[in-house]
Amino acid sequence: MNRIIFTRWQQLTAALMLTALSTFAAEKKLNVLFIAIDDLRPELGCYGVKGIKSPNIDALAKRGLLFSRAYCQQAVCSPSRTSLLTGRRPDTTRIYNLEDHFRDTIPDVVTLPQHFKNNGYFCQSFGKIYHGGLDDPKSWSVPGFLGALDNVLMADGSRRTIADPDDLTEGKFPFIFAANKEASGPNGKQKPNGKGQKGRPPWSAPDVEDNELSDGQMAEKAIEVMQNVKDKPFFLAVGFHKPHLSFDAPKKYYDLYKLEDMKLASNPFPPKDVFPPAMIDWKELRNYTGMPQEGPVSDQQARELIRGYYAATSYMDAQLGKVLAALDKLGLRDNTIIILWGDHGWQLGEHGMWCKHTNYETSTHSVLMISTPTQKKRGAKTDALVEFVDIYPSLCELAGLPLTDGLEGKSFVPLLSNPKKSWKSAAFSQYPRGPLMGYAMRTDRYRYVEWVTKEKVVKGRELYDHKNDADENVNVANLPANKALIEKLSQQLVAGWRAAGP
Repeated sequence: MNRIIFTRWQQLTAALMLTALSTFAAEKKLNVLFIAIDDLRPELGCYGVKGIKSPNIDALAKRGLLFSRAYCQQAVCSPSRTSLLTGRRPDTTRIYNLEDHFRDTIPDVVTLPQHFKNNGYFCQSFGKIYHGGLDDPKSWSVPGFLGALDNVLMADGSRRTIADPDDLTEGKFPFIFAANKEASGPNGKQKPNGKGQKGRPPWSAPDVEDNELSDGQMAEKAIEVMQNVKDKPFFLAVGFHKPHLSFDAPKKYYDLYKLEDMKLASNPFPPKDVFPPAMIDWKELRNYTGMPQEGPVSDQQARELIRGYYAATSYMDAQLGKVLAALDKLGLRDNTIIILWGDHGWQLGEHGMWCKHTNYETSTHSVLMISTPTQKKRGAKTDALVEFVDIYPSLCELAGLPLTDGLEGKSFVPLLSNPKKSWKSAAFSQYPRGPLMGYAMRTDRYRYVEWVTKEKVVKGRELYDHKNDADENVNVANLPANKALIEKLSQQLVAGWRAAGP
């Protein structure tokens, strides 16, 4: 009899322990490692691009879900990041530039990190999460770490902040100019641009250690804080600055690439029948020393720029690898959601343009991937159309947090278990150009854009058929044969994101 009672007692104890463990697991908060990368287009191995070396991002994709068609809401830093971090679209945030702060337009909004902070998470940022100079103290538990974003290393090993463009002489900064000789004059001297403007060169290859440049510092500080907060729920936002201009990366990353292997864009010309305001003159790049003030860059310069973009991407990728390795070493991978995104795309000479600031695929299409502890389908890819405003509600659902009011995205969590699930019928982006606003819609087959006045009068249209013209080289909006299609797409664009959800 005693044996029967003892056996039942054991069974009851085991059941109670199992219940307690299940309850603990359900209540335990998942950490969030939130990786933001500046100007990162899907120019990565995991997106099928050959020649670029991005082993750590590729490895993360193999441990999670890669979104092959993720789109930002406006292809420039602050509006895109504001939209993502508030879960609202630019017409709601009313942030279209790099100067205005969303606390002046929607002062009571609860941002994504702020929501996690309000729910018991330790939240800290490293590097660029909000656009420079537009941080949001309400979002963080402690002030963020910025590092030396504007500093360069001098030849004697000292560090100096560039405040005066006249400081950029070959004598003071030989490591910068060494990387620019190929695109410079015959004696290695920087060619002045058309207006004699002076500033930083667009690329440099200093022979320094990773942590002597900004992104290396970001990684080290993030690892240090991760070690200190490993026993509490955290939301750590790590914002790598590269591959943003200028393409500064330690020499060993430049050595990964040969200049002659860099492939130029196959379409260095405007789309046929383009609506002129759709194009840009890429003044962001022209502000750098050695870049022409008008007209195209030379083929030699184009190859240097592409090589610089690749080198800066590989440098950033290596720093990411250090952070992910530290996460594993601390035993946190099984309790951490990892999400990686680029704030928008970047043009590498397509349509004769550089930088971003457009509604084209090259500007609005960016990188997005996520890895979660409970994910069953790892290494999968989804072709579902998703938007950066979807990140906020998705992380809330994964972490078990309630949704805040006013979100304008849709959680993509169902795609983690079923990547082929029928999803959104369209993704939406926009870009202001003078008195016009260009509203863009990406469907499964088409990119459709309307350029409208404040009074919603349509002044121009663009239509690109990705089935027959994946590079968006021909605007077919004005073809009589597409009249009915234009009417249908226009109605869909006006109906907007609310009508496009799954």
